[in-house]
Amino acid sequence: MNETDENHLIAERRAKLAKLRERGGAFPNDFRRNALAQDLLDTYGARSDEALTAEAVRVCIAGRMMAKRIMGKASFAHVEDSSGAIQVFLQRETLGADYDDFRTWDLGDIVGAEGTLFRTKTGELSVRVERLRLLAKSLRPLPDKWHGIADTELRYRRRYVDLIVNKDSRKVFETRSRIVRFLRDYLDASGFLEVETPMLQSIPGGAAARPFKTHHNALDMDMYLRIAPELYLKRLTVGGFERVYEINRNFRNEGLSTQHNPEFTMLELYQAYADYADIMRIVESLFHGIADTLIGSRKIVYQGRDYDLGGPFARLTIEQILLANNPQLDARRLRDVAYLRGVCDGLHIPYKDGDGAGKLQIEIFEKTGEQTLIQPTFAYAYPAEVSPLARRNDADPFITDRFELFIGGREYANGFSELNDAEDQAQRFREQVERKSAGDEEAMYYDADYVRALEYGMPPAGGLGVGIDRLVMFFTDSASIRDVLLFPHMRPET
Repeated sequence: MNETDENHLIAERRAKLAKLRERGGAFPNDFRRNALAQDLLDTYGARSDEALTAEAVRVCIAGRMMAKRIMGKASFAHVEDSSGAIQVFLQRETLGADYDDFRTWDLGDIVGAEGTLFRTKTGELSVRVERLRLLAKSLRPLPDKWHGIADTELRYRRRYVDLIVNKDSRKVFETRSRIVRFLRDYLDASGFLEVETPMLQSIPGGAAARPFKTHHNALDMDMYLRIAPELYLKRLTVGGFERVYEINRNFRNEGLSTQHNPEFTMLELYQAYADYADIMRIVESLFHGIADTLIGSRKIVYQGRDYDLGGPFARLTIEQILLANNPQLDARRLRDVAYLRGVCDGLHIPYKDGDGAGKLQIEIFEKTGEQTLIQPTFAYAYPAEVSPLARRNDADPFITDRFELFIGGREYANGFSELNDAEDQAQRFREQVERKSAGDEEAMYYDADYVRALEYGMPPAGGLGVGIDRLVMFFTDSASIRDVLLFPHMRPET
């Protein structure tokens, strides 16, 4: 439909609304339904017309009119609510003037109908309408129900329309809700306490990311939208909450892509007297549980590729992954800065003068290794240089007891044994400040209060962060993060 045709239809609908206003009663709010379409289909869908007639089941339904068929003195329409759609049957003989009004109504109008259930000659459960109300006039025509919104960008901008005409979109967001509910149920049953920590912070911390900055007028101070809840959750662990979690929003001032949105949802949890191996087992259990609950199978198809979530996930160190995907590497020189710079030069990987061996390793890993981790794989033993909040490995202080979960070459979770040594943490913060001073906008700030909290003593613990949006993408076979966000960020319309 071109813009001229659409404007003509909108004008016609506005004229109809004007007549309604003249008569009084436009946009009433006194109709009450007592049944949903799917509940009626589930309860009465198998009953014969004779049984329905004998029982005389009277119902009040309401929803959006998505189809109608005018046949002289009788007509049919389909009314859709949040559960599904049901057919209504209307007759001039029964409805009188209301029937003539109905003939002028448009697809997309929200209607209420009261009547009795019966089965048509074709066997479809329907409502024989005895009372009919127009509850809300739709001024804009809906897209063709068979094609929906062809423009993907328009689907994201006008999600409200997408949800009206696209059942698959509604199913994605219903599934998203089920995933979040599963996570909460699992963690609550495991003795974790759900908490809320500040989203507006004076010092952004808990991740290597560029924050959004704002100003608090009453306090006359700059503040930041949080990039992660980590440091506040670990303060709670210091305070005696030994198992805590939060499911909420993080904000990172970075680019937009099929995998990134500046506002996104994370699950973060912390468990005292646990380490990164314990957290790996929690991750496996969460993925197994979601697959079992949503799909009934641990064999998942995502974007045409098969994934097997059954059994323990593979485990590979960062250095093992580097060597497996770069046969030219000398295993004896993986911590030699000059050597790694030469490798980066050969692979056209940019780096900064202050980057040490750990940072250079990760640059090479991100360029050559991540995309090779197809089946569920824990990449672990991350260098301490890029893991300022993780506990160093006892046997090898160059690395930390940290992992990330990859599926299909994409990161889904990040976890580690938590650094609870206040002096070590203070030194790592100082190193991050040096990186920030050298131009690294994603380096962390020095958080003196967090160091002070650790000085009171934090029990050994393991922590985890899981990106909910990517999780939903995987379990709904969605190609883009925008497909699983109700209102993704986009440039303003011009």
